[in-house]
Amino acid sequence: MGENRSAPTLMENKNTVISEKLSAESISKVNGFLKSMGLFNRNFPPQYDTKDSFSELSRSFLKVQHIHRGKISCIVSVKPPIMNAYGSLHGGAVGDVAVRVATACARTIVGKDKELFLGELSVSYLSSTHQNAEVIVNASIVRSGRNLTVVALDFRLKDSEKLCYISRATFYHVPVASL
Repeated sequence: MGENRSAPTLMENKNTVISEKLSAESISKVNGFLKSMGLFNRNFPPQYDTKDSFSELSRSFLKVQHIHRGKISCIVSVKPPIMNAYGSLHGGAVGDVAVRVATACARTIVGKDKELFLGELSVSYLSSTHQNAEVIVNASIVRSGRNLTVVALDFRLKDSEKLCYISRATFYHVPVASL
């Protein structure tokens, strides 16, 4: 840190490296932006302050509607813990739901004798959602063979059926090693 710097900023800790070429004003603006996005909000309930806690958090907003061979339908309730600063479903939450639902859909076809390895996930963000909206997530198998399974997902508002997000997941099948 340069000697012309004042008090440490929120971004600075023992691992933070900030270029000497940045002005204090620039650093302040970045800190303000990150703070407004909730980066420094450390008030997590104790049950979510553990390894893989996001799994429990995101699952609590996901409810299964239907499960059939090669198809799954779920509902996601858009609540503040999975919303972004703009008041819509956070992109990370969309990706997390896509992986979970796609994996469950693939499992309706792929036997337990094979592990699934997520090789690719694509998500297109077409429209935002709003707080308290319910989003229907439909997943279906596009292709499933000996070595891979492809799942397509669409996220639609329950009330209007407006398409919000689309996703596609490719899983590679890995034989379970026998000991």
